[in-house]
Amino acid sequence: MKNLMGTGVALVTPFGQDNSVDVGALERVAEYCISGGVDYLVVLGTTAESVTLTKTEKQQVMETVIATNKGRLPLVLGVGGNNTAAIIEELKSLDLSEFEAILSVSPYYNKPTQEGIYQHFMTIAEVAPKPIILYNVPSRTGSNVLPETTLRLANDSKNIVAIKEASGDINQIAEIINSAPGDFLIISGDDFTALPTVMAGGAGVISVLGQGLPEAFSKMISLGLKNEEDQAQKIHDELLPLMQLIFEEGNPAGIKSIFENIGLASAKVRLPLVEASPKLKNKIGTFLESLEKAHA
Repeated sequence: MKNLMGTGVALVTPFGQDNSVDVGALERVAEYCISGGVDYLVVLGTTAESVTLTKTEKQQVMETVIATNKGRLPLVLGVGGNNTAAIIEELKSLDLSEFEAILSVSPYYNKPTQEGIYQHFMTIAEVAPKPIILYNVPSRTGSNVLPETTLRLANDSKNIVAIKEASGDINQIAEIINSAPGDFLIISGDDFTALPTVMAGGAGVISVLGQGLPEAFSKMISLGLKNEEDQAQKIHDELLPLMQLIFEEGNPAGIKSIFENIGLASAKVRLPLVEASPKLKNKIGTFLESLEKAHA
């Protein structure tokens, strides 16, 4: 799975004013990321507002990204939830021929025990036709996949190949990096911890901001992977205020505000989420202007 090193981006799903999927905008966003130098694309992750999409819309999003990508970059598909049996049925019904791996979030709301989390992923891994990337995001799921559970899964299933680790706890991340099998990838799931994860020996990031500023973010991660820490840290420090701004009112309202600002897609999101406030949009716009002037 070395083709999933570096910068992956969790693509948004743009919506039109009638609340339908804006296919043209999705094509523009995907192309912007590809031409901007990201290493792979993640389709239908949580940033894509996948829980608000119908089955037909999910298929539309998949087909649009596949057609736009034209085989240029590896693709990862988000397939997760809190009903193990339903995930297995979904995996059986999908055409996964264009995808390198499945990104599957730890069950949310149910708050299973660590044994429940282990059994959930082992059951999925046994039937999944593609390798599984675990996704640990306690702030959204309400439970943390502990390092010992991640390591147990990494050692017990050849089909579980990586983790997108979004606990935000660099000590937890380091523990997994130091103890995981050599071919198991530890991928940062937070923009804030992306560079520290890479410098600790991680494989890269699945980023939100990376799709808004693909060139800068990809360069930062690439430098980090080459152990050019000083140059990478300089980019991190420059982008840090924007990392904070885009999550100020939740994801993906912030990143969609960036796309509205640069003219690629609207800032529209689906309820129960709402668009970034005019105040936040103004702050994001001001920061983007200052960043552009700094690099003019």
